[in-house]
Amino acid sequence: MAEGGGSHGVETRHGIFQFSYARSPDQDAAAPVERPVVVVGAGPVGLTTAIDLARRGISVVLLDDANRIGEGSRAICFSKRTLEVWDRLGVGQRMVDQGVTWKIGKVFLEDDMVYQFDLLPEDGHRMPAFINLQQYYAECFLVERALEMPDIDLRWSNKVTAVEPRSDGVLVTIDTPDGPYRIDAQWLVACDGARSPIRTMMNIGFTGHVFEDRFLIADVKMKADFPTERWFWFDPSFHSGQSALLHKQPDDVWRIDLQLGWDADPEAEKRPERVIPRIEQMLGHSNFDLEWVSVYTFQCCRIPHFVEGRVVFAGDSAHQVSPFGARGANSGVQDAENIAWKLALVLNGQAPESLIETYHDERSAAADENIAHSTRSTDFISPRSPFEKRLRNAVLDLAREQPFARRMVNSGRLSIATVYDSALSTPDSDAFAGSAHLGAPLPDCPMRTPAGEDVHLLNTLGDGFTVLYMRDGGRPNSVEGADLLVIGDDLLDSHGLFQRRMDATPGATFVVRPDQHLAARFRTFDGERVAAAIARASGRN
Repeated sequence: MAEGGGSHGVETRHGIFQFSYARSPDQDAAAPVERPVVVVGAGPVGLTTAIDLARRGISVVLLDDANRIGEGSRAICFSKRTLEVWDRLGVGQRMVDQGVTWKIGKVFLEDDMVYQFDLLPEDGHRMPAFINLQQYYAECFLVERALEMPDIDLRWSNKVTAVEPRSDGVLVTIDTPDGPYRIDAQWLVACDGARSPIRTMMNIGFTGHVFEDRFLIADVKMKADFPTERWFWFDPSFHSGQSALLHKQPDDVWRIDLQLGWDADPEAEKRPERVIPRIEQMLGHSNFDLEWVSVYTFQCCRIPHFVEGRVVFAGDSAHQVSPFGARGANSGVQDAENIAWKLALVLNGQAPESLIETYHDERSAAADENIAHSTRSTDFISPRSPFEKRLRNAVLDLAREQPFARRMVNSGRLSIATVYDSALSTPDSDAFAGSAHLGAPLPDCPMRTPAGEDVHLLNTLGDGFTVLYMRDGGRPNSVEGADLLVIGDDLLDSHGLFQRRMDATPGATFVVRPDQHLAARFRTFDGERVAAAIARASGRN
């Protein structure tokens, strides 16, 4: 167990896991103890950040003001890219095994299906398109992984009460059941959620707007033979004039979302006597138990800058979107993978501090993209005028027969990984086809080792830079600062998917960043050009 790292949790009820407070040696120090990185918030984003940093040899103090995880399912829908990140961190398969795998979505107008879609029509990926998994399971698996890592000091019931930014770090004041203490952090990563106390302490506000609508979330436990698909209704008979959503979770739990309208009383709508009749109307029976109920509004917004000196904001502390499209938690995990490798390079003296600024460049652009998608989804689901509603319903009617109209239907554009138009990428000097894009995560595909072992490409990559070379005669020289994998030698493209997805002709060379995004590609191997691409992706030129 990590120094001062608390203890394993005890499950109490409805997935709530209780953890014990443990006194840290830092609390007995005469002066604030220096630490490389302090991460605040032990939710999915903070835990992912801490685990990723620890894998890269960076010591992390992870603080959370609570002593438990649970409190309802909250985020449930995790995308393929998030699962690939977690797989690299050692918990992806566990998430998949516990979760409900799905890729088919169906859209209904009234009680008739308009169309369906497939989110992962191609084969050869290790991770599924999506899983549904209650957030408390995801957090529990991440906590258990964190507790296995000696470089993570996880401290429960440690509440940050003040931050004092400095040119070379951040002085952090923390309150505990034993009283306050302070840490002198080189870097602070704020993953403390939508109501981020750290953001408030630093007087940083959001820009964006609140949507004037309310939605009911109900998790119900029941036996049902519905398929494991995403079902979304516009104006169903059981909830006239509004929208509804149904998702399956593990343990025979089903997520139901019901649009209520802006005039709904949120406290009244959470009462069982209001919730149960709505669900009975939807399901046509009363053979279910309520597990968790919440009423929410949402906003699409972000802070102006994700990096303020040595304080970095990630997840909901930096940006917020509507829940339609599962862009909140998934985007936050991608924040975590983006900042972790960059902080590690800077702290290890392998990159200039200016590299951290590219976290803002890349992830604020991703936030803007998610906010735009989220805003359009919300406008389609909740038209703001009778005219917009008539137009929306006309699109839905056309979508029954016309494929072009289906592209206009928006019940939530589901989360996909961002393609970075980044200064860290080396522009193409050669033309490439295929499905891979410069700045995008490397697409996974099945491979085989020379010994005959079946593997997937992403599982063969390390935590640093990787150069992939499509064999063309001899083996090229290794490049300093990167692993070299020769396709056709170290790995065999047994199904030909790597060649097709990457448009990998003999001699083609690909530079992959530590977060598995494609940084450069060339038709032939040139050691100087590859080294320059790695230097550029590290912020060194």
